[in-house]
Amino acid sequence: MISHDARLAADLAGQAGDLLLTLRQASGLAGKDLGKRGDAASNSLLLRELAENRPGDAVLSEESADSPARLTADRVWIIDPLDGTREYGMSGRDDWAVHVALWERGAGITAAAVAQPALDIVYASDTVRAAVRPRPQLRFLVSDSRPPEWAEPVAASFGARLVPMGSAGAKAMAVVRGDADAYLHGGGQWEWDSAAPVGVVKAAGLHASRIDGSRLEYNSAHPYLPDLLICRRDLTVRLLKAISAAN
Repeated sequence: MISHDARLAADLAGQAGDLLLTLRQASGLAGKDLGKRGDAASNSLLLRELAENRPGDAVLSEESADSPARLTADRVWIIDPLDGTREYGMSGRDDWAVHVALWERGAGITAAAVAQPALDIVYASDTVRAAVRPRPQLRFLVSDSRPPEWAEPVAASFGARLVPMGSAGAKAMAVVRGDADAYLHGGGQWEWDSAAPVGVVKAAGLHASRIDGSRLEYNSAHPYLPDLLICRRDLTVRLLKAISAAN
């Protein structure tokens, strides 16, 4: 049994990622059928391992029925067994991820891991370090299926390039790697979409908040979070002002 929560998160995200890679390569499935199979298989693995390693903790998962018992629990694992299901089902796409995060009462997200199996890497809150890569033009990531309308004027005010990408976890980790400078999101997300990515990016020393600058709250009765800003800390104030002006 793994005693360190961040190590457990990393181990489980890695295990689920390996399972998803194997399924993608060997199942003969593609598209929605592959995504549905991957969601279910990854969720089963994570629930089984959490029950074995942390039997007293509650779980909030995208792929399981919610239970009001988590609202009185002191420790809740918030998991997305396959973030970027659409991209996972598309041949050649690597912008999908596995999210595993621990929320603790009074402390928020205390341990987190994001696996990007197609890149053979797991980012964990106890080991992650952010990188900065100078570039001639800033890169702001947005959803490739529903970018926020305000993203274009925000990017224009910085002279930045908007880059579409799948999976919230993939976009957040691209900022950690220094491949991008910010991730802008509006139009709706759920707690499992951002809990682990936010835990990792904050541990890496990056900024993460709602687009109005307020805190991201987790383990809410209705686990909906409509927007998200992740960015380099030196861009935070200017980005928040630009987003406010564009809205």
